[in-house]
Amino acid sequence: VQLQAFGGGLVQAGGSLRLSCAASVRSRSFTDYTVGWFRQAPGKEREFVGAINWSGSTTIYADSVKGRFTSSRDNAKKMVYLQMNSLRPEDTAVYYCAAGMIHALTAVTAHRLYDYWGQGTQVTVSS
Repeated sequence: VQLQAFGGGLVQAGGSLRLSCAASVRSRSFTDYTVGWFRQAPGKEREFVGAINWSGSTTIYADSVKGRFTSSRDNAKKMVYLQMNSLRPEDTAVYYCAAGMIHALTAVTAHRLYDYWGQGTQVTVSS
């Protein structure tokens, strides 16, 4: 599985961005994978942002983004999206999408369970 995240940029506080994650899958179906979003700010550890299950019927978010961020997926296009609204300066980070065959929803926050990672896209929120 190859992933490519894009759509980051510079936005003012209170603004919105939509990140996209394009997947290329060879030996398995895209629906075999849970897709997660993580972010890493300079000098900080990688942080779970949200995840979406194989069908898109279930999403889980970190408390810090709940109510502001929404993930969705289009399996036919092998795309996953992260709509980010009401952005805050503390949301500034490099955002990554990742894919893993994770079936337990309680486990989706663990970055070590994701086997495939995109290259990351920078999101900068100015105050």
